[in-house]
Amino acid sequence: MAIQRMDNVGIVVEDLDAAVAFFVELGMELEGRAEIEGLFADRCTGLDGVRCDIAMVRTPDGHSRLELAKYRNPAPVGTEPRDRPHNTLGMHRVMFAVDDIEDTVARLRPHGAELLGEIARFEDSYLLCYLRGPDGIIVALAEQLR
Repeated sequence: MAIQRMDNVGIVVEDLDAAVAFFVELGMELEGRAEIEGLFADRCTGLDGVRCDIAMVRTPDGHSRLELAKYRNPAPVGTEPRDRPHNTLGMHRVMFAVDDIEDTVARLRPHGAELLGEIARFEDSYLLCYLRGPDGIIVALAEQLR
């Protein structure tokens, strides 16, 4: 039996509005918002008394989604420090293909984006960078060179 597709990647955030603004500025589209609670949420997550607000954002091609979740109950568990290096076990990152990496980084800076290193060239194929967004989320950007 095979999977059908990857539906979304879920990320827990502290400031849902800031996270939505960051990913919309990146070029994703807000698909919708919802409040999640009830027995199904408790059973699915293994948590008791789940109450959270979610926002679903999708890539312009409609194939990829991020589910951003702000937990009201139970309170989110912090993983300090938020600036852990990318080689931390269990660390994740989300990568996006972009048309203009320098412009994208410049547009995201007012939303708190900080480069982890610098924009680097991979052979004659790509410009790549990792940056840290809201709540410590690591976002990678790739611009294909023509």
